[in-house]
Amino acid sequence: MVKNKITVITGGANGIGKATAEKFLDAGAQIAIIDVDQIGETLCNSWAKEGYKAKFYLADITNFSATQSLFEKINDDFGRIDILINNAGITRDASLKNMTFEQWQSVVDVNLTGVFNCTKAVMPYMVKNNWGRILNASSVVGLYGNFGQTNYVATKSAVIGLSKTWARELGKYNITVNAVAPGFIKTEMINSVPDKVLDMMKDRSALKRLGEVEDIANAYLFLSSEMASFITATTLSVDGGLVI
Repeated sequence: MVKNKITVITGGANGIGKATAEKFLDAGAQIAIIDVDQIGETLCNSWAKEGYKAKFYLADITNFSATQSLFEKINDDFGRIDILINNAGITRDASLKNMTFEQWQSVVDVNLTGVFNCTKAVMPYMVKNNWGRILNASSVVGLYGNFGQTNYVATKSAVIGLSKTWARELGKYNITVNAVAPGFIKTEMINSVPDKVLDMMKDRSALKRLGEVEDIANAYLFLSSEMASFITATTLSVDGGLVI
């Protein structure tokens, strides 16, 4: 589906990003992982020993100029960039009454500005090649809102708008841009959520379970493939039929 496609995954060292990297490697892609967690280097080294082409880049995507230079290096290392998965994200939850400016800004910096920085950096290479796939991580809460997540919801809603806008701007270069909106997925990010709340989310889901990281990786894989070549400006909810 993505054989020999050069795929950049932000936040690829853990959780959904790691599962996505593994899924794409198994499908024949070559992977560049960007993360602030050094464990990504260990992962890429282990994948390389298994015969996969994977390279780790320790970087902060909130820095615009550094991100520009980073993507230039990735393009030089691999020869081109075909797919960008803007997967990196953080939470700093609090109600509006209690949320600090630092909590607001840190989430905006990673979840929104980071998406802009990476897409701005990769765009010239995709335009030159007249082909590209850009996938942006939104969230089901970006569609419906959620108590105590002003900052996170704002960024995930904004990502949907960015995706639609970029799809319009880049479509003439054979570049598709889509968002994926996960529901409640079993990752480290929900470890702090009380069991009572998780049980409530399961009950609200049509499938009566939480999602697996592979569920989101599969969505990324499909939207990156030629099977999805006529799909752009779409937000794909992968939430098990969650009703809020």
